[in-house]
Amino acid sequence: MSAGWYGIPADAFSNLQQKTLGRLQELGEWTQERLSNFVDPRIFAAGGKYAHLYTRKSRLDLIRLSAAVCGIEFCYAAETAFVSPTLLKIGIPVLYMTLIWCLSPAIGFFLVPFLGSCSDRCHSKLGRRRPFILLLSIGILLGLVLVPHGSSFGYLLGDHLPPHINATIFSQNSTMFQLDSDDDDFIRGGIRPIGIVLTIIGVICLDLCADSCQSPARAYLLDVCLPEDHARGLSAFTAMAGLGGGLGYMLGAVHWEKTAWGAAIGGQEAALFLIVLVIYIICLCVTITSFKEMPLGEVLTSQRPPPSTSLPLRQSLFEPYDEPDLVSFTQSRQSSTTKSNSNNALSNDYAEYPASDTARLQEVDMPEDPLTLKDYLWSIVFMPASLRVLCLTNLCCWMSLVCYSLYFTDFVGQSVFGGDPTATLRANPEGQRLYEEGVRFGCWGMAIYSISCSCYSAVIERLILKCGAKKVYVGGQLVYTVGMLLMAMTRNKFCVILFSASAGIMYSTLFTMPFFLVAHYHSSGLFQEEQPIANQGFPAASRKPVRGLGTDVATVSSMVFLAQFILSGVNGTLVHVTGTPTSTVVLSAFLSFCGAVAATKVTYLNL
Repeated sequence: MSAGWYGIPADAFSNLQQKTLGRLQELGEWTQERLSNFVDPRIFAAGGKYAHLYTRKSRLDLIRLSAAVCGIEFCYAAETAFVSPTLLKIGIPVLYMTLIWCLSPAIGFFLVPFLGSCSDRCHSKLGRRRPFILLLSIGILLGLVLVPHGSSFGYLLGDHLPPHINATIFSQNSTMFQLDSDDDDFIRGGIRPIGIVLTIIGVICLDLCADSCQSPARAYLLDVCLPEDHARGLSAFTAMAGLGGGLGYMLGAVHWEKTAWGAAIGGQEAALFLIVLVIYIICLCVTITSFKEMPLGEVLTSQRPPPSTSLPLRQSLFEPYDEPDLVSFTQSRQSSTTKSNSNNALSNDYAEYPASDTARLQEVDMPEDPLTLKDYLWSIVFMPASLRVLCLTNLCCWMSLVCYSLYFTDFVGQSVFGGDPTATLRANPEGQRLYEEGVRFGCWGMAIYSISCSCYSAVIERLILKCGAKKVYVGGQLVYTVGMLLMAMTRNKFCVILFSASAGIMYSTLFTMPFFLVAHYHSSGLFQEEQPIANQGFPAASRKPVRGLGTDVATVSSMVFLAQFILSGVNGTLVHVTGTPTSTVVLSAFLSFCGAVAATKVTYLNL
């Protein structure tokens, strides 16, 4: 027997070596098996570049994902404060200005759901959401340039400079412009047709794209986050929106035209819109560079579906995805995330559904022929009952909030301070002074409204966990109803500031709850068990329409356009008949109460 290592016989040493290697191999297999129960194998796929799609997001990550909506709210603040005065300044009558405001919601109501369906099927290397965020951001930037400079561009393209003028124009939010001209054509805008057209194009681009961009931005956040992070993500999304709105209103209160820099740029509007443009570009870059999306091409060529709450797709453009490994992947992913977050109540709620509901995906009868674009658009019109009730609730919420946001400063100026927006025409300088003072004071109420939105967004997730989604959704609208009724009854300037906080609660509620519920519907497979109402009118009634998260988020978001369109024709008539803007606040309370009633019929799935 030959001597081996350190006197150990060679045969014994060889046997020991083989046994050791065998044990190490068994240990490796055991370790790999144990890790597979807790870690999704897709984390290590493609060099791990999509590992972030399977991990929980920190608060900083959610802030980065929500930075874009912060920039959008800066745009909203500038738009609300200066677009109407700008339109009046270039010579557009008030009647036509109202019609201009109807154009954006009329277009957006039909365009936004279509963009959502296109987003669900986008094959760009950047992913499905970010290309649309960038596309709509181009429209926002174009609007930020054209609104303050449309008149100047018109002069460069052939408009004639006005003669000496002498007139005073007041906008609905009491911004005063001193014009000097005896030529009535200037007031009617006939002297600068090119500038008027360019400004109108800028207004439509800014309003339409700012509203539309929220849908892909919100879907992007939901796509890259695990279901357990949806509530936190939407809370951060709303908090950033409130922060942007509050800072935007404060930014607009600064007298930029009195600074040398503002005067050199071109005045208040030019300076403010330039600052907002820079802020929006920064916020946009922060968001689109935060996390990579998995391109749809890689999803379709891989063996497992993407980590998204939207229903996956087949290689055919509108054909449902039929991957045999879908159920096992969904179950393993949801079970692993539930194990790692067993102390999270929302995680447990999500864990109640996946095993049974995702199994139904195999039971769905897949059509032999691919779905067409027409079929898919019909699936938007004939939506599931749960989504239809949610859209009705969101419509009432937006109508009530639009009443407040668009006419609040006018209400304060006339009903609270007793001012008169037409005081100059009636030789009543005291009425003019009171109205301007009331509008300036009302801006503080708008700031409180934005701040309360951010504060409430920070606690709404805890309220959902403690009280349930239904109580939070209904309760937020009832708080707003009571606040608006008390505001209409008291008409006291300090009460106006106090009750404006209820509008922030409402804004946070409608900015968070509908989309949290939509994401939960998709993650729980609710739409797989609901028969579409289209069974009597859908072109292919035997098929269940394919529903994507981006499409449904955009459909719910489009209610803001319908709300603006309806109120543009109703609110002016109401104020004219009643003779007081207080009726607008009462209407806001009534619509909010209707929304609370509708919210009791929403499907919550034990949230």
